[in-house]
Amino acid sequence: MTAGGTSTATTVAIGGHDDPRVHAPAKCFALIGNPNTGKTTLFNRLCGLRAKTANFPGSTVEARIGTLAHHHRTLHVVDLPGMYGLHLDRPESRICKRYLEGTVDFGEVPDGILIVIDATNVQRNLVLAAQALSVGKPAVVALNMIDLADRRGIKVDDAQLSQRLGCPVVRICARSGVGVHELLQRMELAGSASPANSFPDTGDVKTITAWARDVSSACVTTDKSAETRAERTTDRVDGVLTHPIWGMGVFLLVMMALFYVIFTVASFPMDMIEYLFTKLGTGVDSLMMWTDSVTGWGMSGGAIHDLLIDGVIGGVAGTLVFLPQICLLFFLISLLEDTGYLARAAFLMDRLLRKFGLPGQAFVPLLSGHACAIPAMMSTRLIADHRDRLATILVIPFMSCSARLPVYVLLISMLFEGKPWLAGLAFVGCYALGAIAALLTAKMLRKSILKGPKPAMVLELPTYKWPSLRTALLTTYDRAMMFLRKAGTVIMCICIIMWWLGAYPKTSQPPAEAVQMREQAETIAQSDAAKADELRDEADRLEARWQKRNSFAGMLGRGVEPAIKPIGMDWQLGVGVMSSFAAREVFASTMSVLLAGSEDTEDSAVVQRIKSATRDDGSRLFTTRTAASVLVFYVLAMQCLATLAVTRRETGSWWWALLQLIYMTVVAYCASWITYVGLGWFGAT
Repeated sequence: MTAGGTSTATTVAIGGHDDPRVHAPAKCFALIGNPNTGKTTLFNRLCGLRAKTANFPGSTVEARIGTLAHHHRTLHVVDLPGMYGLHLDRPESRICKRYLEGTVDFGEVPDGILIVIDATNVQRNLVLAAQALSVGKPAVVALNMIDLADRRGIKVDDAQLSQRLGCPVVRICARSGVGVHELLQRMELAGSASPANSFPDTGDVKTITAWARDVSSACVTTDKSAETRAERTTDRVDGVLTHPIWGMGVFLLVMMALFYVIFTVASFPMDMIEYLFTKLGTGVDSLMMWTDSVTGWGMSGGAIHDLLIDGVIGGVAGTLVFLPQICLLFFLISLLEDTGYLARAAFLMDRLLRKFGLPGQAFVPLLSGHACAIPAMMSTRLIADHRDRLATILVIPFMSCSARLPVYVLLISMLFEGKPWLAGLAFVGCYALGAIAALLTAKMLRKSILKGPKPAMVLELPTYKWPSLRTALLTTYDRAMMFLRKAGTVIMCICIIMWWLGAYPKTSQPPAEAVQMREQAETIAQSDAAKADELRDEADRLEARWQKRNSFAGMLGRGVEPAIKPIGMDWQLGVGVMSSFAAREVFASTMSVLLAGSEDTEDSAVVQRIKSATRDDGSRLFTTRTAASVLVFYVLAMQCLATLAVTRRETGSWWWALLQLIYMTVVAYCASWITYVGLGWFGAT
């Protein structure tokens, strides 16, 4: 329930069914404002969960569309991206200007404009307000953050401002809901006439800035003593948070806390999701067995059974397991942004990252990429410049995500068994190698295909304030639903395809060795049941390996063997590489099934069988050179089709996703070859 209205898609009747007000046509308002004006908070206050996010046609510029009912009219609100002007040479400015003028079809044609102005900084906000009003549509101005303005001794004459702008001005506090009821009334009654007042040339910066200064001088008065106290407090805090040394220390602590929450706290709901889907798979398996016993359909153990259990349920689980990290990341980022700290962090990191062609805002996505590349890519919407954002998206997968950890553990344990210090250094080296590759790649991209002007970081340091929990929760919900609707469907399809490649064609004849073991087990079952069980388990292991070898994935593994042989891999590792395209962590379980006949990579006996596995010629599979080569490959390779799906979603083109896949694969292959050959030069086996 919002102040003055309900967040619902249906109108609310006040009179009987014949009340003409009930059938009043719906109105659509474009919500526009500078960054950090509380525009998103107002949108959430008005529309709540009745909102969806969509991209403008042919662009990556997105807007949120919400619906609410107030008294006798349905109101649609389109929350446009925050910007400083409609005439700036930026994608969001161009798209929004065309949308307000009616030349871009976004489904909802704006009947009016709702302009949000920060009451603590009226002069700066008036530039965009004048440009929006010059479009000629009916408008209402929401003078937001009046509570903060009062504390800072800033008084705005809303009547005078309304006269100057030629449209209603309503004092509100979006966080608490004060004034929102009156704002809705003004929106409902907004006529069809254009604003009465004319404005100077809104495309000329000097002219419109001078006009904004004059209007602000006439409408805003300031208690200098109160403003000075507020500014003094802000300056003290900024003196610490933006300091090259102390600020960096605070920044590292904040980012470590953010990283810790994403990396560890999310593991609990992730484990719960995996547990629930495991139980669901077991339940479906039991249900199908019961159905077979009743109907005799023979579904259990057949193709439909495998598709449901391993394909569909496994694919959905592989999609939903990312959700806790995505939700936590966006919840925490929203809180940090709302407090005003995120802008300070971007300012602090800009000098370092600028040397590699990235802006300061890229640091949070790069850091959160250590948890998962998918939410990290989605968080790049914080970056304003299109080239900067694209470069950040393309290099995020180089950061060592949590999905790589099972691979690192398996391979590093082979390389440094019984040497914990060296193993720890190897882990650090993996993370460092990925980060260095990301930064160097970003520098190369910004000097080649993404070459262009590097805009100076024009960054407003917003006022400190308590974050809005409501806004953070709604932002989290919105991003989670977007992930499930868009990327989730693609990810699930990919998982099903990869399952099918590993499961088919079914082998008609088991290996002769497995047949002999089963026959021997039947012979000694009565006299030595334990030995018989061991033989059956070993037969199962051989059959699982045989099935993998003769599956489509196995065929692909043998097909790519000539290409991967120079970096120390054979067809078995080729199968592991192909299978792990569904998700990197699949490599460990694939190797377990293929080489040890079990998915339990925690079993020491299974791990030992993997370490002692052999090639077709009888030589040891995981030599020092091979283990190191594979480790370097997984540090640098893409190996995650889910990430590719999100790259396509965030960039709007499969071209960038394919470029990312090809480039990272080439880099990983070359680095692996250098590792394999280099260790050979130093005498490693």
